[in-house]
Amino acid sequence: MRTEFAAGARNAVRACLNIGDQDRVAIIRDRMRMAIAEAIEEEAIATGATVRVWTMEEIIERPATSFPRALADELIGFRPTASFFIGIGLRGELGFRQPMLHLLADDLRCRHGHMIGINDVVMTDGMAADYDEIYTVTRKVYEIVRHATRITVNTSLGTDLVATFSPTLHWIPCDGRYWEQGRWGNLPEGETFTCPVSVDGEIAAEEMGDWFTEKYGMLSPPLRLQIRASRMVSVDTPDPHLAAEVREYMSQHPNSNRVGEFAVGTNVGLKRIVGNFLQDEKFPGVHIAFGDPYGFETKADWACPSHVDALASHATVAVDGRKIMENGRFLI
Repeated sequence: MRTEFAAGARNAVRACLNIGDQDRVAIIRDRMRMAIAEAIEEEAIATGATVRVWTMEEIIERPATSFPRALADELIGFRPTASFFIGIGLRGELGFRQPMLHLLADDLRCRHGHMIGINDVVMTDGMAADYDEIYTVTRKVYEIVRHATRITVNTSLGTDLVATFSPTLHWIPCDGRYWEQGRWGNLPEGETFTCPVSVDGEIAAEEMGDWFTEKYGMLSPPLRLQIRASRMVSVDTPDPHLAAEVREYMSQHPNSNRVGEFAVGTNVGLKRIVGNFLQDEKFPGVHIAFGDPYGFETKADWACPSHVDALASHATVAVDGRKIMENGRFLI
């Protein structure tokens, strides 16, 4: 194991998934992140768990736009109790990752660590944070927001959002502890999210998720998205290629331009935005996503084959008039 990955691997295996000698661990990785996957594999083996590894490029040509039936059958036969996905995301690969996630978390009831876009910086930064502290802060925020009817979000870059919520749509605390079967989350962790009833206003997005992260990194100036009744209605950026690709992405499906996720980042161990969405969305602030609302968790009654996040870090956030965050600093 590369020594710089030891703390992150220990957190992923022991603190986050609580893997032990009774577990069967499935690791799906790609060649781009082999060293990180090997560190997690080594740590999992050290617990006494049975570990099996699949490498994407040995199974399917990339970009992987579907989830191979043969791989699904092998996973079902292995009957994992815990699992990891460790790799980068290419354009169109939600067609691989979404079915994989549903199989592992829903059907097989794995405790799953989803490390889409992980890199060396994130492995030694957000993954090496204090996960006891992340758990405590996330739970505090969750207890406040899960009763919310209205949340406002503002940033110095120009984000100005109003979101409304319903008690029938569940908030999910992504506290970094996936100790019960069927629980999963992105690693590194630290957020709580739901599907909002409505979102209106503008988000000045510093980063976009899915494959936009790999292609564009941090966006300066930010990408400005106007939202009306939860639908993206306009795109403003000096980069015509980015604007065209965002519009194309948002037109894939009737719900691709609909806000399906509203999330508050709770990883207080993060000190800076690093240009990796997997980590940056956990920085204290807000991100929203257009597309799939993770209805199997939030109980939203609609779905979408696409899902792309937009980040507004260093936010000022008020829950039903109570300010809980100012410029990315929690006040609770």
